Amino acid sequence: MATVDVGFGVGIESEVLGVRLRSVVAMAWRLFARKVGGGAISVHKEASMQLQFAYLLQQITPMVTFHGQEQISVFLESGFRLRGRNREIDVLLVGKTPSQEHRIAIEMKCYRTLAASGSLRGATDIFMRDVYDDLQLLEHYVEDGLADEGIALVMTDLNRLVVPRDKSAKCWAYDISHGARFGPKHYDVPIGGKPVAITLQRTYALDWLRAGDFWFLEAQGT
Repeated sequence: MATVDVGFGVGIESEVLGVRLRSVVAMAWRLFARKVGGGAISVHKEASMQLQFAYLLQQITPMVTFHGQEQISVFLESGFRLRGRNREIDVLLVGKTPSQEHRIAIEMKCYRTLAASGSLRGATDIFMRDVYDDLQLLEHYVEDGLADEGIALVMTDLNRLVVPRDKSAKCWAYDISHGARFGPKHYDVPIGGKPVAITLQRTYALDWLRAGDFWFLEAQGT
């Protein structure tokens, strides 16, 4: 998790605004984790995860707006055209001054052992692959100028995804366990009988946070 530093005593240059926006994401994610872990928030799928997290962002952003000419906005499911395909950024945080703008794209993933219907959920291999797919997507958003930063936020209640006994199955080509370090690298191990082509240009260090019966991950490439 990123250290929270809201940049008190500094001006409104884009890099300083960016630091504050990044800190807001980290703060909201920690609050989200504590609330879910403590039972104050119930999340069973990504849609509710996005809504609850965006609500926390909306509550926090006014606290780090220090100048009348600054604006910070939170958008859900923002549509963009990216490399020939229509895409939607799960959560987009945008900060503006009269002369600058800083945009943080956030992709979110939720894996619950039980689905909202109460039935057991499978396809952990697809979920792991999808986390890597989100990391690539976030890199593309930044590379193509749709965002200045990209952050993946992931939650699960399945311990073996975070602290596995072994990593012998082929799905561990897409390692999302606590302490995993990877990238830059190309990934092409098929999952679910379908081909995969994911290329990560950045490096990643995964450090999960536990709250209650859940694990929470905040991942950003460097």
